[in-house]
Amino acid sequence: MTKDRTPPQIEMRIDGDFLPQRPSWSARLAGIAVIVAVLAASLAVAALALWLALALIPVALVAGLIAWAAIRFQLWRRGASFRGPWRGGPGGGPF
Repeated sequence: MTKDRTPPQIEMRIDGDFLPQRPSWSARLAGIAVIVAVLAASLAVAALALWLALALIPVALVAGLIAWAAIRFQLWRRGASFRGPWRGGPGGGPF
């Protein structure tokens, strides 16, 4: 060993267990950086999911409008009119 190097200090309790070592400032900084990175990634995933859900709303509305138009067209071809129970007609559907 060289003389300019200090020997390691081992702190031991009376029962033989070692005292837990306090992490260095670089290890604490790395831990904080990992936590910040995980939070940023989860925020990015949540923003992407919200964007995708909001982008699908117009698609669902157009699909519903097309389905409604297809049902009305089929009823028009059969010469029937859709009278549900709320309009005073018999039956609950066009089929």
